[in-house]
Amino acid sequence: MTRLTNSTGALILVVGDFIVYIFSLILTLTVRYGEFPTRSLVSAHMQSFGILFLMFFIVSFSAGLYDKHSIFMRGRIQSMLLKVQFINILLGTAFFYIAPVGIAPKANLAIYFIISTLLLLLWRLVMFPVLSSARSQKAILVGESDDVEDIYDEVNGNTRYGLSFKEKLVPQDSVEKTVSAIGDAVKRTGATAIIIDLREPTLEATIPFLYSLVFSGIVIINAEKLYEAIFDRIPLSMVEDRWVVESASVALGGRRVYDVIKRVMDVVVSVIGIIISSIFYPFVYVAQKIEDGGDLFITQDRIGVNGKHIKILKFRSMTANDGGVYGTDGKTQLKITRVGKFIRVTRIDEFPQFWNILKGDISLIGPRPELPSLTTVYEKEIPYYNVRHLIKPGLSGWAQIYHRAHPHHAVAVEDTRDKLSYDLFYVKNRSLTLDIRIVFQTLRAMLSKQGV
Repeated sequence: MTRLTNSTGALILVVGDFIVYIFSLILTLTVRYGEFPTRSLVSAHMQSFGILFLMFFIVSFSAGLYDKHSIFMRGRIQSMLLKVQFINILLGTAFFYIAPVGIAPKANLAIYFIISTLLLLLWRLVMFPVLSSARSQKAILVGESDDVEDIYDEVNGNTRYGLSFKEKLVPQDSVEKTVSAIGDAVKRTGATAIIIDLREPTLEATIPFLYSLVFSGIVIINAEKLYEAIFDRIPLSMVEDRWVVESASVALGGRRVYDVIKRVMDVVVSVIGIIISSIFYPFVYVAQKIEDGGDLFITQDRIGVNGKHIKILKFRSMTANDGGVYGTDGKTQLKITRVGKFIRVTRIDEFPQFWNILKGDISLIGPRPELPSLTTVYEKEIPYYNVRHLIKPGLSGWAQIYHRAHPHHAVAVEDTRDKLSYDLFYVKNRSLTLDIRIVFQTLRAMLSKQGV
């Protein structure tokens, strides 16, 4: 279960990769100079290679090498690792041949990448699976909702979760029969874990019996918690008034330090972003004038924190600005221009929003700010949709990264319902660690040209 419910696997990988980086450098110096390197020689190289190691970790995080859904996939890891090493080679070459470094010869870099690539493959494909392997834990799944079915389908037969469901039970017509069924199943299967949907009234009433099983060494796991750990989202079927009170409201309180640090980060990043993105302004302006002579910017009303209306600034990518007023078919009547298509694919159209971040209308990380016209529809059709407005919206966010069916420029209730489950996950779990993870995944999405 540790594979699933905490970051042990990722932590082991980070430590292991760092050891590989250091050991590869020592081996490189040994091969290069024909003898085991002295401490002073290693120290002299570490001053420069230490910077590279940091860059390598950033690339690895961005590529998803520490993502829990890819850690235990051998074929995928091999391909990802080779791609990451190729990027690292380019970074290392640029660093050593452009930046002023005090070590020579630079041929050490070529030897280092050959050795480190081989050792990383050995560590990732051979040593880590052995180190992280654990006997599959026998378990019983109790519940009958669609969410429970999703857990069963995802976990069973997938060795990376360390769980194997031996039986799947449904609530009986009485608490006594349900307790008896669970007890019989534990004895029959030898299960050491019970995953149970405590939202079911009958199953919630079995808690005293489950409490007694804890003293027998049985692990009791709420299906809601397990679902969240597996899928990184909160299904709306689990969201009710109690959830909002216990999860969302608690997550918003007592985080002043986090809020202050996040605001400081927003200001710093937005200032840097404004300076760098200013290079693109004249090129976008000229391209737009050549194509249709229209305006450089558009402003749109969006919904901010606590439902407040805000003005979002963007480079114009369509034939005009519809202001979010859609036709009767639920779609905008405007067309994307050729320049607009390019700046959307490259995310250049989002650059002016650094001004919104600096102003404080939005944050770097948070739920996507929605158009008022769409918000009106979704608040009527989707229960608890307004919970996402408890926090400041963001330029990028958890849903933008992990929800693939992005509703865009049209009313899409079902896709938005699914997207909300990711927004609520962020509302509940927001932290600096999660924000940093989103930043890395955003970089990954941009490099792979995924939509965000």
